[in-house]
Amino acid sequence: MPHEIRNVAIIAHVDHGKTTLVDALLRQSGVFRANQQVESCVMDSLDLERERGITILSKNTAVEYQGVKINIVDTPGHADFSGEVERVLGMVDGALLIVDAFEGPMPQTRYVLQKALEQGLKPLVVVNKIDRPGCRPVEVVDLVLDLFIDLGADDTQIEFPVVFASGISGTATMDIKDPGTDMRPLFEAILRHVPAPQGDREEPLQFLVTTLDYSDYLGRIVIGRVHHGRIEQGQNYTLLEENGSSRAKVAKLFTFSGLKRLEAQVAEAGDIVAIAGFGSANIGDTIAGGEEPRPLPRITVDEPTLQMTFSVNDSPFCGREGKYVTSRHLRERLSRELQSNVALRVEETDSTDSFLVSGRGELHLGILVETMRREGYEFQISKPHVITKTVNGHLCEPYEDLTLDLPDSCTGMVIEALGRRRGEMKHMQSDGSRTQLEFHIPARGLLGFRSDFIRMTRGMGIMSHSFAGFRHWAGDIGSQRNGVLVAWEEGEATGYALSNLEDRGIFFIRPGIKVYGGMIVGEHTRQTDLEINVCKAKKLTNMRAASGDELVRLQTPQEMTLERAMEYINEDELIEVTPDSVRLRKQKLKVR
Repeated sequence: MPHEIRNVAIIAHVDHGKTTLVDALLRQSGVFRANQQVESCVMDSLDLERERGITILSKNTAVEYQGVKINIVDTPGHADFSGEVERVLGMVDGALLIVDAFEGPMPQTRYVLQKALEQGLKPLVVVNKIDRPGCRPVEVVDLVLDLFIDLGADDTQIEFPVVFASGISGTATMDIKDPGTDMRPLFEAILRHVPAPQGDREEPLQFLVTTLDYSDYLGRIVIGRVHHGRIEQGQNYTLLEENGSSRAKVAKLFTFSGLKRLEAQVAEAGDIVAIAGFGSANIGDTIAGGEEPRPLPRITVDEPTLQMTFSVNDSPFCGREGKYVTSRHLRERLSRELQSNVALRVEETDSTDSFLVSGRGELHLGILVETMRREGYEFQISKPHVITKTVNGHLCEPYEDLTLDLPDSCTGMVIEALGRRRGEMKHMQSDGSRTQLEFHIPARGLLGFRSDFIRMTRGMGIMSHSFAGFRHWAGDIGSQRNGVLVAWEEGEATGYALSNLEDRGIFFIRPGIKVYGGMIVGEHTRQTDLEINVCKAKKLTNMRAASGDELVRLQTPQEMTLERAMEYINEDELIEVTPDSVRLRKQKLKVR
């Protein structure tokens, strides 16, 4: 029944503890037995999510407390996954805004909160990690209030309730002076402050598709919320698509309980359910009933801000490591991604072997590339480019709000570096040992900055950014790196060759790595590119040299991860991505 349901989303900045908090709610609601051994962060089901400690895809679960079913949706905290955030907010009636008791509101906190307020939701603020050393929960509540005011929250939204919690220890309290013993205060706050669904179960069915899943037995499964009416297994309904409609039967109907899907015969307004039988349904479509089926408003998301070209690998090593290597494989995989990734755009290019892929940022596109390579795909990607548009005759580009937290000793270097990248400082505050900086900067000015920031702050800086809109083109930013060292022949890199060339720059490879002509193997000490022979072997003679038994000592090569490679390459360079390797190369390979 609608009054026995609460639909709530959990939204927060990256790493503010929302997934851990869900784990605590699941445990204390009886989803897991008392002695059951369960892996932590159960809502992070993807390997990438566990490795990076972030949520990429939204998941939903359900718990029961005092006879009320609470549907909980865990959402991404990074603005690059805004498509996931906006879809989820359309399914719920309330939101838990998780804020770290030490860091306070951060850029993605602002982003997701703004989306929630635009939906008319009244967030319940949870100040998490109150057991963290140096935390400042009371001050953080004041900062959250300032943020609500800045975002134009109405009078009812500003009067937000606050719960203090520690997800890792599984406790919550309404009074910071009174330590909690369990999560009961948070459960009760959800029942008290999150409104029950307002849908009318007597009206014709209206169900909005917000997520897609797939089963080898049932085919495509659509997940969403029943906004009005009721849906029954075995009944026929109308699928209202963007450009037409069709009739289909509900083959299977599932509700959520804990981490499981349970088959059901009927669901009513307010329920979040999964449906099989509508094989052509896409995100944003409406499944409706009645003689005159009516669609719900389609889901809209922020426009892409970054794009890159995906193309078939044409290097001398093509086909050696990947399972899926043709343009047909690439096209099918990208088309499948479009069905669930609403913030992504894919366009055909003049070449039949390449595709222009647009997304919300480096992380958004990087996750797609990393996922594909783990699935066995082999392909090439170009340097990311920002997407521009013309507004009132002026060329405009995307801008980002950048927030930095760094040691005082590094402040000067960072401000100077951002100045060269056309960044405008909006705020600066120091507390004695660390400084907080806020910048407004073109999105292209952030390309390659993350690795520089880590180097300048010796790994002790925190960097976050969110999309701020389009502004006039900022002008030329210029190259931020030296030239590269390029191998001139195919073969295997030798320690002898690398040791003799160490004065020419920093290498990305080790001895024994196979290379080909045109492959980038390091960074030059100068602005120009330099072709080198890294496969040269030491000539053997019948004379024993005085240094013949000495070991070759090489500098540690610089590891070139996928993310760093995307930031690093220039316009005339590509990244070769395979399940086993990430190689940098020139677009035009010279054959010797």
